[in-house]
Amino acid sequence: MAKREKFDYFSALERHAGFSSQEARLLVEVLENFDPENLLEKVDAMHEIENAADQQNHELFTHIATEFLTPIEREDIAELALRIDDIADYIDDVTQQLYMYNIQELYPPALEIAILIERATLALVEALKEFRNFRKSRAFTSHVIEVNSIEEEADKIYFRTIRDLYSNHTEQPVFIMAWSSIFLRMERCIDSCENVVDMLGTIILKNS
Repeated sequence: MAKREKFDYFSALERHAGFSSQEARLLVEVLENFDPENLLEKVDAMHEIENAADQQNHELFTHIATEFLTPIEREDIAELALRIDDIADYIDDVTQQLYMYNIQELYPPALEIAILIERATLALVEALKEFRNFRKSRAFTSHVIEVNSIEEEADKIYFRTIRDLYSNHTEQPVFIMAWSSIFLRMERCIDSCENVVDMLGTIILKNS
């Protein structure tokens, strides 16, 4: 009987994060060429990527539940997968809200944060590539620092933007409500990236 191929948890986590990176690229494209007429099409395309991420997550959890040995504690793998899944969910939420709130014109800071979301997801993918060899990798820490730096940069834009909404658009309550909600989701996208690298750091401490 042929030997069953061992499931690669590290590669699965990396692939999972890769779907978030694909979503982030699509979000940037949506905002760079913002067109409310084709927004529903983009929402559907985004949701397809999010569904693929869910399938990857399901596969990983199936192996966690059925395999006796895992390279790190199964609870840590599960928590990492859930935190990575949060990123995909929040990016999906952003495009859905653009459509649900019937946004007709781009509010420019949204593109600034979308670009940071893409940068954060790319840095996260790189960190996960190095994660399996964290004891020897010299690049791992630099990717973690990059995610943290991007999160700080995004915070500054978020605070500045919310201040602008409530200072300069007081006669547009629907505009304020819609964009406040959208920016909250965008902020959570990057916070979720930071949550993943924080978890990676915790796992490394436990296994060092």
